[in-house]
Amino acid sequence: MAYAITQTCCNDASCVSVCPVNCIHPTPDEPDFGRTDMLYVDPRTCIDCGACADACPVDAIFPVDRLRGADTVYARLNREYYETTSASNDWGAPNFPRSLPASVGTLRVAIVGTGPAAAYTAQALLRDTGAEVTMIDRLPVAGGLLRSGVAPDHQSTKKIGDGFSWLYRHPRVSLHMNVEVGRDVTHEELAAHHHAVIYAVGAAADRELGIEGADLPGSMSATSFVAWYNAHPDAAEVEVDLSAERAVVVGNGNVALDVARILLSDPERLAATDIADQALGRLRAGKVREVVLLGRRGPESAAFTTPEFLAMQHLPGVRLVVEDAPKTRVALTDAEPGGKAELLADLPLENIDWAAPPAEGKRLVFRFGTEPAAVHGDDRVRSVRVRDSGGAGSIAAGLLIRAIGYRSTPIAGLPFDTATSTVPNRAGRVLAASSGEPLPGTYVVGWAKRGPSGGIGTNRGCAGETVGSLLDDAAAGRLAAPAGTGFDRLVRTRAPKSVGRRGMLAIDKAERDRGEREGRPRVKFATTSELLGAANRLFGR
Repeated sequence: MAYAITQTCCNDASCVSVCPVNCIHPTPDEPDFGRTDMLYVDPRTCIDCGACADACPVDAIFPVDRLRGADTVYARLNREYYETTSASNDWGAPNFPRSLPASVGTLRVAIVGTGPAAAYTAQALLRDTGAEVTMIDRLPVAGGLLRSGVAPDHQSTKKIGDGFSWLYRHPRVSLHMNVEVGRDVTHEELAAHHHAVIYAVGAAADRELGIEGADLPGSMSATSFVAWYNAHPDAAEVEVDLSAERAVVVGNGNVALDVARILLSDPERLAATDIADQALGRLRAGKVREVVLLGRRGPESAAFTTPEFLAMQHLPGVRLVVEDAPKTRVALTDAEPGGKAELLADLPLENIDWAAPPAEGKRLVFRFGTEPAAVHGDDRVRSVRVRDSGGAGSIAAGLLIRAIGYRSTPIAGLPFDTATSTVPNRAGRVLAASSGEPLPGTYVVGWAKRGPSGGIGTNRGCAGETVGSLLDDAAAGRLAAPAGTGFDRLVRTRAPKSVGRRGMLAIDKAERDRGEREGRPRVKFATTSELLGAANRLFGR
C-alpha cells in the first residue's frame, strides 16, 4: 500500500532525500519545487518502505490505508498530481556536500535571527564545514515564525522545531538572545568579529490598507493578531475586542484562513494547544460567530493553499459559504479542474443581508471581487464600506483584520529596496547600493532575501544557496579575517540582560513544564520580563 503526504507538509524535502525509488515530487531540482502547495508521493512507484514517513519532520506522511476522516482526500490528491504532471523517477546527478580547502581554516559566522531560515542556514554550515556559528536574536527565545507565526492548532507543523533543537546544544554554536543588532551591537562590529554575517530576520511588518478609518480601534493587522494569539512579547499590550458577532478579514490567503479559524474555533479545542493564555480567555468570552473574507479578485485567484482550505472546511461547527454574485457564480460554474474555484464550487451560494446580524451558528463567508473602501465608526469599528462590480455597500462588523501580506523593514547598516521590501542580493550576497557589487562577508537568507513567499521548508533550499555563496567566497579568499575574539565580552558589556544557551534552554524547559501540568504542549511566557525571569531562575537571580 502506497504512502500519501497530507495537510501538514512543510515542503522542506527531507522525505525526497531518503526515498529509495525517487517517487516524491517535485524535488528541489525540479521547476515546480516551491510552487506547489505540497509534495506528493507517486502511488504507482512507491514501494511502501516508510522511509519518507520516518524522515518527515512534521508527521505529514501516512500509508493510504491508515488515512482517516478529513485526511482521506489526500490519497486522491497525491494520485491526481501524477495524472496531470509529468515527473521522472530517474535519479539526477549526485549532490555531494561542499568542502573547503584546509587553508581557509575555521570560519566564524554570525547569523542574525533564529527562525527557520536561520536554523536551516546553521544546519548547512555545521554539517558541511567546521564553522563556529554565533546566533543572535532580539528576543530571549528562538524560533522566529515557528514560535510566533504558526497557528497554535497546527502543532504538527511546529514539530519541525524539534529537528532544530540540537543546534542550540551544538558545541560550535554560541547563542546571544535578547540582543538587537542596530541597538546593542552594530553591523560593523559583527563583521569585525566574524568572517561573515548572515541576516535571517524575516518580514515582521505588514502592508497598510491606506483607507479612511483604518486606524480606528478594532482595526488591526494580521501580524498583530497572530502575534497576540501566539504570545509574542511585542503583542503583550495588544487589545483585541471580540464583543461583535461579525469580523471582516481583508485577504484570503493562508494567514487569513488562520485568523478565521482561530476566531471561529471552539476555544476548548484551542485550550489543548500553546495558544496565549490571554488570547484564550478573550476567545472564550468573545461573541464572534461570522468571519467574512474579502478577496479583491475572483475565486479562481484565491490565495489560500488547498491543504489549508481543506483544514478549514472540516472545522467542527462552522459552515463555509460563498456570497452569491453574478461574476462569482460564473467563475464557480466554469471552474477549471484542479483550480481554486473548483475547491469552492461545492460550497453553498448565499445572498446575505450585511446590515443584519449574522445567521445562526458559526459561518465563514467568502466574498470575491470586493475591496475595502473605508472603515466607519465613532469610537471603534462599526462597519466596513466596500466596493465591488455592483457599486458600493457596507458590512456591519466590529473587527477588521488586514491579511494582505508581510514586508521586511530596513536593517541598520545594510542597503534596502523599498519597492520589493527586500535586501538587494545576488544568490544571497548582499549588494552595495552604490555599485551593485557584493558587500564582502555580508549575506541574507529567507524572506528578507526573496520576499514573503514560500512556506517553512522553502527556506531549506534558500539557505543552501546562501551558504553555497559564502563557501565559494571563502574558498576564493574573499572573506576578511576577524579582527578580534572578544565578541562575547562586547555583548555582555552592551547587553547585560542577554540570554545565552543555558538561559534559553531554561525558558524552554519552564514553558514545557507549565504545559505538562495543564495537558498542553507548553504554556508560553508572554512578556520579555517573564522570559528573562525564567532564564535567570536557572542562576538563582
